Amino acid sequence: MDSATRDRIQKVIDENEVVLFMKGTPETPRCGFSATVVQILGNVGAEFASVDVLSDPAIREGIKEFSDWPTIPQLYVRKEFVGGCDIVKEMFGSGELEEKLGKPAKEIAAPTITVTARAAEALKGAVESPGEGIRFEVGPRFQYALSIGEKMPKDVVVQAGGVTLYLDRASAQRANGTTIDYVTTPEGAAFKIENPNEPPKVRQMAPRELAERLARKEPLALYDVRTPGEREQAKIEGSKLLDRPAQDEIFELPTDTTLVFYCHSGSRSQQAAEHFLAQGFKNVWNLSGGIDAWSVEVDPKVPRY
Repeated sequence: MDSATRDRIQKVIDENEVVLFMKGTPETPRCGFSATVVQILGNVGAEFASVDVLSDPAIREGIKEFSDWPTIPQLYVRKEFVGGCDIVKEMFGSGELEEKLGKPAKEIAAPTITVTARAAEALKGAVESPGEGIRFEVGPRFQYALSIGEKMPKDVVVQAGGVTLYLDRASAQRANGTTIDYVTTPEGAAFKIENPNEPPKVRQMAPRELAERLARKEPLALYDVRTPGEREQAKIEGSKLLDRPAQDEIFELPTDTTLVFYCHSGSRSQQAAEHFLAQGFKNVWNLSGGIDAWSVEVDPKVPRY
């Protein structure tokens, strides 16, 4: 790094109490890690300056050397390097971030969580030592994790179904109304988490589940996103080719319509599903494994190619 770049970085840090070196801007982050730190700083009410490293290659590489830290984003508070996304998340969860920023830690209300009887039985069986509970984590993108652990100083404690749950402060703010169940799936028993705060996302539908829904004549709209040539080789009965008229037809449907998309192996249909989810549809599915998996698991009469 040349001295001019070092001086520019130092000047920004010296002139601002809180500085975030990030990809993109706070209004339009260009990576999920930068977006997470922006959201956390907003949650604690911190005012901060930002530097878009994507607009300046010299700063993008220079800040890594300056901080001796290999990734971006990077947060500085009062000229001190705090860390990257994972460290900021940990500090927010423990309440240390507010202390570092000189902000009073907000009181976090304990969320209402339902643990079904079957889930409670499975969770209780996993706890072996007194003082242990179940750590329940809800990530910024609503990723979920259940593990065994002891209470941390700033944890929010929830009693549900006879189970003690420990949540960090960030998870607690995302978990209100969540139900934790334990269900049987084709792959075996697994925890099922339903969270009303989670934004809509594309869900995966197994071929056998689609076959069962079609057999029950459940209302759903099934679209084939492949080429007309591929469709001539093999198709799922009851589906429509996703051509321009079909796309126009979809936009005439209620936004809670069950939309299911498929292609050869599930990649193109995932992109189509993401597109319609972004248009406001809330019940959007991708056929996992595509028509190839359908041929193997449901209907061997459908040719594979």
